[in-house]
Amino acid sequence: MLLESDVRFLMRISLFLCLPMMLVACDKPNGDKQSDEAEQAIDDAPEGETIESDSGLVGRLDISQRGSAMIDTPFKDPDGKTVRLSDFIGKPVLVNIWATWCAPCVVEMPMLDQLAGREKERLKVLVVSQDIGGAEQVDPFFAKANFNELEAYTDQENGLSFGFGSGLMPTTVLYDASGKEVWRVIGAMDWDGARAAMLMEETLAER
Repeated sequence: MLLESDVRFLMRISLFLCLPMMLVACDKPNGDKQSDEAEQAIDDAPEGETIESDSGLVGRLDISQRGSAMIDTPFKDPDGKTVRLSDFIGKPVLVNIWATWCAPCVVEMPMLDQLAGREKERLKVLVVSQDIGGAEQVDPFFAKANFNELEAYTDQENGLSFGFGSGLMPTTVLYDASGKEVWRVIGAMDWDGARAAMLMEETLAER
């Protein structure tokens, strides 16, 4: 598991990897042009509640896509088999897109692991890496982190990232048991916090 010192270090280096808004979200680390585009993407995102945790994680709640069907793009399960989000219909699904180089994404991961453990009867938590190195890049990260519940899904083609259309990571989307979007958070979130629990409870209570 990540140690507290690891989390503090990741939060410090996020200032260099991410946008000026501390721990909001990361764009791909390919230069100032993409950083400018990512900042513009935040400015252009639908207006919604800004959620900031005591630890400095910041995300924007977006309900503009409520009721939309799951996107159909393929990605890989931990065994390398092709899957789609629709394969998980039947239980609410929380889909988080992330990358190993995205510091706020990495900070979220232990919290998502704990959430997956607490709510395993009512919720499937999918964390899908957008690293272009795929399993070769992600598996060592998972081996070191030693998560209890999270599994290493990968999306080398970035199909989910393009499909969600936020242009930023982390982006997390909650779908209900029928596969309809409930809300999304663009940026980072305290998944152990009271606000996250409140946002999920109505959907999870339907189980």
